Amino acid sequence: MPDSRHQLLAMLARLSFRLGEFKLSSGATSDYYVDCRTTTLDAEGARLTGRVFSDEIRRQGWRPEAIGGMTLGADPIVVAVALLSAQQTQTRAPARPKSVDTAEFLVHGFLVRKAEKTHGTGRQIEGFQRQGAKVVVVDDVCTTGSSTIQAIEAARAAGMEVVGVMCLVEREEAGGRAAVEKAAAPAKFISLFTAAEVRKEHLKQPPQPAFAVSAVCEICGRPAVTNMPGNRCEAHRP
Repeated sequence: MPDSRHQLLAMLARLSFRLGEFKLSSGATSDYYVDCRTTTLDAEGARLTGRVFSDEIRRQGWRPEAIGGMTLGADPIVVAVALLSAQQTQTRAPARPKSVDTAEFLVHGFLVRKAEKTHGTGRQIEGFQRQGAKVVVVDDVCTTGSSTIQAIEAARAAGMEVVGVMCLVEREEAGGRAAVEKAAAPAKFISLFTAAEVRKEHLKQPPQPAFAVSAVCEICGRPAVTNMPGNRCEAHRP
């Protein structure tokens, strides 16, 4: 595994992965939770995220004009990749032929709202938006794939061509992969890591202090100090 990719996996395992009892946005319960934003919004995590996504996009040969996805999960990923592309272009520019268009090396960003704005321009997509442009749709975590699919549909409705779909962590459950692959076709859907990979890496690391998901104990209502096996106060913790 390339160094930057392994470093990103280690950060996800340390900062974003938690064991316990959790209710997911889909309504299902799980014995673990992955909050990628604690990694993608970390300064070093953002750098690694931009690098690993950019490297994979290049490896796939997609050459998009922009990447985007559903807010809020995609936001830090989009900014990290766009910023890295600008930095790389600026670094290469002096040595490149004048006949080469700099724009083709840049990857711009767009964000998809959950619903169209009811004021201003009334748009659902913010940022880059050009008819016929090749784009890659990204997400942080894919479970059912609903947010990823909504972003794919919004990009296509705006007239953009989806050439690839990526997620940072795939939970491999709830039929998410099959649903996203169907929506993305003929574009390819890939995940950088699976939840199983992040979990395995997490278990290799030194134990982290338990934390409370909510503010109160599920038994007595006092302040919770742990979420394992559920939200419990000091008196009711295992």
